[in-house]
Formats: sequence, structure tokens, C-alpha cells
Amino acid sequence: MKLGLIIILLAISIVPAFSQSLITFDVDTSKFIPGEIVELKGNVGEGLEGKPVAIEINDSEGNIILIRTVTSDSKGEFILKFKVPNNVKAGELDIATSVELEGQSFAETKQVEVSAPEPSNDPVCGLGTMLQDGVCVVDTTKDVSTGKSSGGGCLIATATYGSELAPEVQKLRELRDNALLTTTSGTSFMNFFNDVYYSFSPYIADYERENPVFKEVVKIAITPMITSLSILNYVDMDSEQSVLGYGISLILLNVGMYIGLPIFTIIRIRK
Repeated sequence: MKLGLIIILLAISIVPAFSQSLITFDVDTSKFIPGEIVELKGNVGEGLEGKPVAIEINDSEGNIILIRTVTSDSKGEFILKFKVPNNVKAGELDIATSVELEGQSFAETKQVEVSAPEPSNDPVCGLGTMLQDGVCVVDTTKDVSTGKSSGGGCLIATATYGSELAPEVQKLRELRDNALLTTTSGTSFMNFFNDVYYSFSPYIADYERENPVFKEVVKIAITPMITSLSILNYVDMDSEQSVLGYGISLILLNVGMYIGLPIFTIIRIRK
């Protein structure tokens, strides 16, 4: 009986330690300063090499100031450079990293103090926007973690699936940051895509939040496309030729699904 209790107590004490050992990280400063670039480095445990790591930073009031997904390398190491927003509130920032293993999520969190931002008369812009000529607009500037244009959040997918942490949104972000933006042709495509996408996506996202029926229609419409795009997370896109080849193939696949298949169905019905 006593032996059984000892085994149970040992198991309880070992599980938390095992969970913590699966992912660890640190930042290169003990105090964040608004506007500075910070480097976050971490490591995942054995068996998680090459797996996506979700990183989320919240301010002292619980507001999200950054969400990113990075992929650990063959040694299990991951790194992220990001800019501390100029309008971040003073207090403690909560930094959370998480990774999944066999359907179970393991996380590591840290708190870092942030100093008060310099007083400014400019308006305070929210997540995914930036100040331009005294007005808050969608942020399509460079991502300091990659040095390339990354655009703001995926507004339609976020509104459709309810959160920026939804798996579908994370897949899109990882595809953008870890595949498309690693090549010149992919970056050029994203620059063109952002110009078109952000001209209409805020209105669709707002209408989705107001109309649940429309939200479900959009979900049905975009789910096949997101599923097809997730294929790119499992192929090597380390050259201009591979990006162009896979990109054109997926465009043709989606044209077939959204245009060719309905036309074929209508023709068959009419016959």
C-alpha cells in the first residue's frame, strides 16, 4: 500500500518536470523598452525537432501584442526577433511559448517588465495596424523577425475561426513566414497579395462578426482552400523554382475546385 502511494507521488512530481523540460526559452534583455528589437531563443525536447512553436505575448492588461509561429530546427532550437510596440503599456509582459506532442500541449511562460513608453500625442493603434500620417492603417510593413514584408493578421480567417490562435490561422501564418517570405518571388507575391487583400478584407471580417450565417458561409467557402494551402507546409520550398512550381500548381488546383468543378456540375445537371 505504501509502495503504491510512493509510486503515485513520484509520478505526480515527475509529470510537471517532464512538461517543463519539453520547451524552454529566454530573451536577451531583462527589461523591455518600447520600440526596441528583442531576441527570443528557445529549445524543444527530443522528438519535437522541426515542430511548430506558438509564441504569444500579452501586456499587463491581457491584451495580445504579438502572436507568431516559428519552427524549431533539427537541433530543436528556435529563435524569434520582434519589435516591442511603441504604445505598449508599462508593467509586466506575459510571454508564453507552447508546443504539441501527441495531441497534448506543453507550455513555458515568463514575465518581463516593460518600461513606460515616451509620451506622445499620436493616436494609439491596435493589433495589426500602424500609424501612418497620423492615421491608423493596416500594417503591411516589414516583419523584423524576417526582414521582409509580412502584412498584418489574416483578418478573414481570424474572424471566421474566432481566434488568431485557431489552427487554421496558425497554418496560414506559418506558411507565410516560414515558406513564402524566404524567397524573392514569394515576397513579391505577398506584397501584391497584401495590396489587394487588405483593400476588402476588413469589411468582410466586420460583416462576419455581425452576421453568424454569413460567417458560416465564409467558413464553408475558404476551408477547402486553406486545406490545400496546408500542403505547402509539408514540402521543401527552399528555392525560387519550387515556390513558383508549387504556387502555380495550387492556384490551378483551387481554380479547378472553385470554378471548374461548379461549371462541370452545372453542365452535367443540364444534360
